Amino acid sequence: MPNDDPSFPNSCSASPRGAGSSLIPAPCRRGGFCWSPVLLLLVVAALVLAGCGSGSDSDSASDSGKQSSAKSAEPVILSSDGTEFSPSRIYKEAVPGVVSVRSIFTGKSAGPFGPQAAGGSGFVLNDDGEIVTNAHVISNGEGDDRVPASQVYAEFTDGNVLPAKVVGFDPFADVGLLQVDPADADLDPVGLADSDQVVVGQPIAVIGSPFGQNQSLSTGIVSQTGRSVMSLTDFQIEGAIQTDASINPGNSGGPMLDGNGDVIGISQQMSSGSGSSDGVGFGVPVNSIKRSVEQLRENGEARYAYIGVSTQPLYPQLAEKLGIDAERGAIVAQVVDGSPAAKAGLRGGDEKIRFQGSQFDTGGDVIVSADGEKIDRAEDLGRIVSTLEPGKTIRLEVIRDGKTETVEVELDDRPTSIR
Repeated sequence: MPNDDPSFPNSCSASPRGAGSSLIPAPCRRGGFCWSPVLLLLVVAALVLAGCGSGSDSDSASDSGKQSSAKSAEPVILSSDGTEFSPSRIYKEAVPGVVSVRSIFTGKSAGPFGPQAAGGSGFVLNDDGEIVTNAHVISNGEGDDRVPASQVYAEFTDGNVLPAKVVGFDPFADVGLLQVDPADADLDPVGLADSDQVVVGQPIAVIGSPFGQNQSLSTGIVSQTGRSVMSLTDFQIEGAIQTDASINPGNSGGPMLDGNGDVIGISQQMSSGSGSSDGVGFGVPVNSIKRSVEQLRENGEARYAYIGVSTQPLYPQLAEKLGIDAERGAIVAQVVDGSPAAKAGLRGGDEKIRFQGSQFDTGGDVIVSADGEKIDRAEDLGRIVSTLEPGKTIRLEVIRDGKTETVEVELDDRPTSIR
């Protein structure tokens, strides 16, 4: 939902996700949107910007020449593998394909206080005029009631502002697909990388419109991969990329780029105790984006498989405590009534214990592999299920009452909420 606190027109409300911190989709945490006075003024009035001049305190022509030479050199960072990472080169090559996205919500898509505006970022996917952004930038509402914006505009680096059609949005991966008329724009698509090849420590560049400041660049490294972060539903986005590159409201949907200038993900949310970047941002991995876009292009919506369990991690010390003959796996904490897991007979925990400062639901099944792939972390099950289609059957190897059994589960369509 739009920010409804008139005393904080630039802020987003956020529910706590841990002591003193919150996860905030950029540009928003709650329902999806953060309002910038820049964007609002664009809707109702002209915006006047002022520039600033600069001077030189050099008192010699030779010094001035040296300064000009130094300024013209592109700074280069050497990655741990010895390859060069040049933020200025990446920016120069990629920024023509990055757009600022403005969404206007009226009618059914409006908030409780009438028409609203929101903004974010995106990038050109191909010469057909397709643009990728976040679902929360171009849609509003909760659960199955989420609807697209009434009007969406894409602003290009050359100043052109084109109307964009909402092809569809995927609330599970927080991915939105737009379409502009390719005849009206000088399109410069950005290449796509393979997010499975992303490694911790590699440098990345992030381009977007933080706080309405179009085509801004920030840089950092991949802090971690395989994170689970919130989506616009009751389910997590698996495989998210964590970075220390600055991500703020307005960066949403903008590309996260590798050293080749190819997209490894799109900025999606930040973890913050202050409402702005604290050095922990997250992006939707590009391989998830590819899956979403393919379905949105075909059907206008994305479908995901659903199993219906919540899990907790099994690790060696806990396994020893519980007397389980496996060092790692996913403890089935709860099974949702009427879910595919319940129909297949999977068992959730029937007692609770505290161990090493955490609470665990024990006594149920422990999943140690899925379709032959070993489960090392609890998140692995969700990641594997998310790659399958509804109607497919997944084979789970479980430890039950000290014995190893195989359980087959026919997956269903994932709902947006679990009631």
